[in-house]
Amino acid sequence: MEFVEERQEMIRVIKEEAAYTSVYTGKKSIDSQILQVMSEIPRHEFVPKAMHSYAYENGPLYIGCGQTISQPYIVALMTDLLSPKPEHTILDIGTGSGYQAAILSRLVKQVYGVEIVGTLAREAKTRLHRLGYDNIELKIGDGTQGWAQHSPFDGIIVAAATPFVPAKLVAQLKPGGKLVMPLGFSNKAQELIVIEKNEKGETDQRYVLPVVFVPLVADRE
Repeated sequence: MEFVEERQEMIRVIKEEAAYTSVYTGKKSIDSQILQVMSEIPRHEFVPKAMHSYAYENGPLYIGCGQTISQPYIVALMTDLLSPKPEHTILDIGTGSGYQAAILSRLVKQVYGVEIVGTLAREAKTRLHRLGYDNIELKIGDGTQGWAQHSPFDGIIVAAATPFVPAKLVAQLKPGGKLVMPLGFSNKAQELIVIEKNEKGETDQRYVLPVVFVPLVADRE
């Protein structure tokens, strides 16, 4: 296994940052199963070769086409907030290089990913197949529209910021499900939020942590 020490250091830093940001998140730690999965996923495979030596540092990295892979702590936190279970079906919006989808695939039954940048989507599909993540299905499309064909979802995770909560994503969420996403404008303050839908279809929204994400792109060819 490559980058063994780097992976261990990444997990240590995630634990440290979780404790540091607990005043915002209310979480002093990340679920141990999520950390175990992240310690096994080869993050360097999801960034350009020139970035391999930086792959396990706690920061976002450029993956091409104006997009980034989120910092490991934020990936861990968003995954934890989603409360994934083995029987769940999850929608991953803004799949990018496929890193978040790969993590989720080891925690849930099925992952559906939507990525609007065709080049990234095709590369992610090839990469995930090569690495053996066989419970992930990807498509090129507008993430604000979700993926109605496979809805409703137990959870939806969005890796790009938008100033509004896409109504179709909320509609595609199961009662009891969670939507985790950054809310805000790309050039202003953003907040990581969690929306929960109850059995009556009513939603509750809470703010978790200030974040910075690339904007969620809609309707791009």
